[in-house]
Amino acid sequence: MFGLSKKELTVLKKLSTPEKIQDFLDRLPINHEKNGDTCLSPRQVLREKKAHCIEGAMLAATALWLHGEEPLLLDLTTLRYDDDHVVALYKRNGYWGAISKTNHSVLRFRDPIYRTIRELALSYFHEYFMITTGRKTLQSYSVPISLKRFGMEWITSSEDVWYIAHALDDVRHFPIVPKKNKRLIRKASPLERKMGSIAEWKKGNPRT
Repeated sequence: MFGLSKKELTVLKKLSTPEKIQDFLDRLPINHEKNGDTCLSPRQVLREKKAHCIEGAMLAATALWLHGEEPLLLDLTTLRYDDDHVVALYKRNGYWGAISKTNHSVLRFRDPIYRTIRELALSYFHEYFMITTGRKTLQSYSVPISLKRFGMEWITSSEDVWYIAHALDDVRHFPIVPKKNKRLIRKASPLERKMGSIAEWKKGNPRT
């Protein structure tokens, strides 16, 4: 199935709920990309045993797909000097939630309580700020993109799947902050910045 090995399928079949998928991602070390930028396929993530946000989101989407759900990703874009974020979407009883891989105490899992994609995307706004300045940087969110459009080859690719990242960049995005209110956005407080600076996996850790 999906071209995955028996061992790989055994791992993913155990990830039968969003909660189990999130717990698995939380246990994975963050991918600090010490040898250069990567966009690892789910197979590569399972072999390397590490992931950053889009890599974790693609693995989560694969697990959801394996269990009969739509493999959807959502792109969250920021100011150009900050990093974008990608999450996998799931839906329960008509409400959206998100599975997220991050190295920080924020931008994490979202319970299925959001009626719309916009509601879910807005839940990340307050947390998305620069640690150094406190400036909030989240700018837009994308339409959900189904990974089915790329076939199945990306799941087991031995090469980085940058074309998926580029496709996320190219789909329609919706602005988050009303133009008239941009100057009214308050910076994160010193305490919030302190909490946001907590990193789970240090760069010096050989597993990252």
